[in-house]
Amino acid sequence: MMQTTPGEPRGQLTIRTLAMPADTNPAGDIFGGWVMSQMDIAGAIAAVEEVKGRVVTVAVEAMTFIAPVKVGDVLCVYTVIERVGTTSITIGLETWVRRDRLDDRQKVTEGRFVYVSLDENGQKRVIARS
Repeated sequence: MMQTTPGEPRGQLTIRTLAMPADTNPAGDIFGGWVMSQMDIAGAIAAVEEVKGRVVTVAVEAMTFIAPVKVGDVLCVYTVIERVGTTSITIGLETWVRRDRLDDRQKVTEGRFVYVSLDENGQKRVIARS
């Protein structure tokens, strides 16, 4: 049985997907770039919902790989809005896996991505405050 990571995921489940053989490196683990892209997609979803408009990724402020992702893992990306600025938004992300589709979870990555809100012309847009 897989060893679980203490604690619970922080944030809202934003993406859940299955790690497939086509996404592996020569060692048989899932490419870190694939995991990072799933995190970027989840962060963008959270940012778009918060700013109610288009966003683009401008920075990855932090990214830590904690454990490998294996073929067949259910990858779950959780998001938290950490900061909303004038035109940018910072999203905290945690990625957890469920091995063999079981309920036991293990944290595999965490990071902080920054997105900028854009208008219909692709220019920075001030984020409206609710």
